[in-house]
Amino acid sequence: MRSRDGNSSISPSIPVTLLFLFYSLALHAGEYLISYRYLVKDAMLYSESLEISHAMKKCQGEEKEAIYLPADEHKNLKNIISLHNEEFLRYLHKLGLSVSHKEETINAQYSSVTILTLKTTCFKVDFNDNFVKISALK
Repeated sequence: MRSRDGNSSISPSIPVTLLFLFYSLALHAGEYLISYRYLVKDAMLYSESLEISHAMKKCQGEEKEAIYLPADEHKNLKNIISLHNEEFLRYLHKLGLSVSHKEETINAQYSSVTILTLKTTCFKVDFNDNFVKISALK
């Protein structure tokens, strides 16, 4: 738009401003696929695995209960979760894990196997300066 003296002033339109705002927020938010497996054999922890990867395509669903963890300066989700492992695992237990249990006795030898599993679930992760918000999409 030109002013009365002939100079033009460039002011970004509202849609362009909103577009820049959206992209700046999108840089700090992402979607991750997380799966968890916990295997107990004969009342002893046999193995535990937590897999985290970026989602290759947009996840569908509504955000459910969220967990807030302190963020580090690198904004690396794997590091943040490893630092707050117990709190994050309690959160996964609240979401609901599938339980598989098998008992058998062979020649007077008792054995049992229990497997707790969180099937691959999409999580929305929002990074902030001080914390990270992790919420499951269902």
